Amino acid sequence: MVGFRENYIIKFSRTAEKSLDKLPEKIRLKLVEEIIALKYDPRPHGCKKLKNRANTYRIRSTDYRVLYEIHDSILLITVIKIDHRKDIYR
Repeated sequence: MVGFRENYIIKFSRTAEKSLDKLPEKIRLKLVEEIIALKYDPRPHGCKKLKNRANTYRIRSTDYRVLYEIHDSILLITVIKIDHRKDIYR
């Protein structure tokens, strides 16, 4: 098939899972929606590659940030951390 590309698998670190579970439902649902979209486009418009970290990117959603690693060779995205913008890089 021309233009066919396989979707990525998304995995969450334990830290990211715990952070997501603690968020209010409205914010959690929006973040999950954006994370699921990474399956089809792991480098969406507005994502940013983090310096000094191999294959690590960030997406913004309201006041929250999602840090994730892309492993293109095995079509895997690992969500590392989810946190408020003031705390994400600590």
